[in-house]
Amino acid sequence: MSDSGTKFVIGIYEDEDVLLNAISSVREKGVSIYEVYSPFPVHGIEDKLGYKRSRLSIAAFCFGFLGLSLALTMMIGMMTIDWPMIIGGKDFLPLPVFIPVTFEMTVLLSAFGMVGTFFVISDLKPWGIPKTFDLRSTDNKHVMAIEIEKNQMNEVELKKLLVSNGASETSIKVMDV
Repeated sequence: MSDSGTKFVIGIYEDEDVLLNAISSVREKGVSIYEVYSPFPVHGIEDKLGYKRSRLSIAAFCFGFLGLSLALTMMIGMMTIDWPMIIGGKDFLPLPVFIPVTFEMTVLLSAFGMVGTFFVISDLKPWGIPKTFDLRSTDNKHVMAIEIEKNQMNEVELKKLLVSNGASETSIKVMDV
């Protein structure tokens, strides 16, 4: 085990209900939890960990507004400036005709923008190496990671705390985060 990194106490949990109770108990003791990893979504875990509401919806609105602006700019530019043609006696600026394209461009840029924003925020990149505390967290175990330096308890006390709250096993792991 190399000493060039951050030291974590890792607790492995078998059941999500035990994990949720453990999160509450550990946080009540004043211990700061680095992260909890689960093989599937656990309802209510964000509230237990104290996470704030995601701002991804703000990014979605901004990208959607960009799509709306680009679509209207493109169509108004084409229909009124570049090739102003009177088709069927309609105006140069027939706004109701623009609704389908504007809607589709808004949805398209909003979706692509949210995906891109999520990848950037989550540090997911094709060349990146995932930081996994325990490979079983992708299959059937729940993993709680606690950074030792950011807590007032030492590693022995943290291990005892995790075991007393239902952890089936604990370990120490050094990782670069």
